Formats: sequence, C-alpha cells, structure tokens
Amino acid sequence: MKTITKIIATSAAVVALFFTTNVNAQSRNFGIGLNVGVPTSDAYSFAIGGDLRYQFNVDKQLSIPVTAGYTHFSGKEIGDTGVNYGSFGYIPVKVGAKYFFNQSGSGLYGLAELGAGFGTNEGSGTSFVYSPAVGYSWDNGLDLGVKYEGLSQNSVNTGYFGLRLAYGFSL
Repeated sequence: MKTITKIIATSAAVVALFFTTNVNAQSRNFGIGLNVGVPTSDAYSFAIGGDLRYQFNVDKQLSIPVTAGYTHFSGKEIGDTGVNYGSFGYIPVKVGAKYFFNQSGSGLYGLAELGAGFGTNEGSGTSFVYSPAVGYSWDNGLDLGVKYEGLSQNSVNTGYFGLRLAYGFSL
C-alpha cells in the first residue's frame, strides 16, 4: 500500500470518528513536548525535536491526538572512514489513538500514531511515519513517554527510540 493511500485512509477514519461522536461533549487538550532520542541508524548520533499536540478526548480513556513538530537527526562520521553524514530534519504530521488504562483519564497510557514526515533537506521528500509509545500522564499536565518513531521511504527505514517530556492543558 502506498504511503499516500495509508495517510488518506487514516485521515478518513479520523474524520468518520469525529462525525460519529458528540463533538459538543468532547473535551480538548493542547500540549507542547520535547523529544530526545537515540537514532537506529549509524549515520546519526542523536535526535532532538519538539512538537505540538491537539488532543480530542472521545471519553476519559480514549482520545485522538493530532501532532505536528520538527525533529532533527545530528549526522556523524562513521568509524575512521572519513565519511561525514549530514544532519537530517523532518516535520512529522501524525494522527493517532491514545488509550488510558485508568478510568480517570490520567496515569499509564498507550499511544499509536501514523502520518507523514516532510523532509527539510533538499531532495529528502516525504516519508511514512509511525510512532508507538507508552507513557504516564499526571493530573497537573505533565506527561512523560517512551516511544519509537520510524520513517519509511522507498524501502529505506530509519527512526529513533526516545523520550517525550510534555506539558498539556485543557482547552
């Protein structure tokens, strides 16, 4: 399945979910996060980025997050080869599902997101982005998550394992 087909299918599912739920009863959250991590490719030394997340709460345990931000992979030299890999940046735009295991709507959660990563380097193109995560959200708005974010384009895969520290508030 082509990347654009996956993105369109995901978007259609989210739109259908919004129209089948009572929008007036939904609460919304907005969050800002910092992501740091270790890349899975030897060409990069670390990953760092930030994101904004708008979250539609379907009920206390289930929400639909829409996330956008920027992630930067810092390039490095591989061994003693003298080959320096350049840095790489991309803008991830993702939609997903977040499920809290506690009925209070805070505490331990699981998150899965899909979307597109728009490369900021010349000629880097657009990648399919996927990001599973687990985390813990406190009532005061703090959120700490562990995640993997993967990028796939033309059979080339890379990504990073990282931490996301965020602060969210109700709208």
